[in-house]
Amino acid sequence: MMPEEKMQENLNVFLRSSFFVPLLKRMTGQKDELSDEGAGKYQEISREMQWEEEKKQGQDPKTPPQEEQPPPAKTQPLTEPVEIAEEYRGTVVEEDLAAAGSSLCFGSGRIKNATSLSEQQVEEYLAQPQPFLLDWQGPQVLIMHTHATESFEPYDSEIYDTRHTWRSTDNSENIVAAGEVMAQAIRAHGIEVLHDDTQHDYPSYNGSYERSAETVKGYLAKYPSIKVVLDVHRDAVQRDSTLVKPITQINGKKAAQMMIIAGCDDGTMEMPNWGKNLRFAAGIQDAIESRWKGLTRPIFFCYRKYNQDLTTGSLLLELGSHGNTLEQVLTTAQLAGDAIGNYLAQECMAE
Repeated sequence: MMPEEKMQENLNVFLRSSFFVPLLKRMTGQKDELSDEGAGKYQEISREMQWEEEKKQGQDPKTPPQEEQPPPAKTQPLTEPVEIAEEYRGTVVEEDLAAAGSSLCFGSGRIKNATSLSEQQVEEYLAQPQPFLLDWQGPQVLIMHTHATESFEPYDSEIYDTRHTWRSTDNSENIVAAGEVMAQAIRAHGIEVLHDDTQHDYPSYNGSYERSAETVKGYLAKYPSIKVVLDVHRDAVQRDSTLVKPITQINGKKAAQMMIIAGCDDGTMEMPNWGKNLRFAAGIQDAIESRWKGLTRPIFFCYRKYNQDLTTGSLLLELGSHGNTLEQVLTTAQLAGDAIGNYLAQECMAE
């Protein structure tokens, strides 16, 4: 395991002393791109809540959402919190979601089964061996971001600005920064990792998954040694106007809880190897929870594709939510990356 001092050193490389608030100009009486129509037009929703809502409304939950988001705002850096007018204040709450809605266990991990498969059927897939072996020759892991501009709350606070869009094209403050921390942590175990920072969701959110699929296919064609593709996102857990930030404490420090999404095929999605992805998801979650208890939320096992047909080691990772801060998410990226790297080196390498 990497020493705590080294982990903190790696993390600090990616922390920034100042953060951006998308509507600073408007709060100081100036106009910007979102001052009239962008802000508030799009309300994010967690993938679990989205799944439940689509089922209630009779929509097909297997199709990725295509809502347009407001564009990331251009802002100026802040050195201290900005006072938020009373009418624009929303509430942020911390919650531990480590066992939320789960029914199945695999080692130290938990799984929320949102499919029609019985627990016994799922357990049969989990009983299968690790689905692939890595070697030390060439890139083994690709980290990329379908929604690269997803960003976070600028401060660890109990209130937030309801006009915030939680999107940024600055890769030092969005989810790309977390992807790089995770990549470095995995590399520390001797595994070659590629990190793609393409912003597939900008300038248009629609078609993000189609564009990211082409990116992944390009890497797989160039580097056939790649066995693992991690699409790193951040979630959006919200109840009415209240933001929920999934939080745990690791060594006295706040870390955003992470959720792994493993897709299942109902026979219409051309994803015959979904069981191998699920087995891989369960393996790395067990590895993370064995080291850092409470760092993950239950695996969300559902009828979604998310380009997981491209390899047998393709997963979507949700690091925190839009109520978390970047620092909390970077802490998680370091811890989870360390555990994933160790798992790959110890359990997935060919002899």
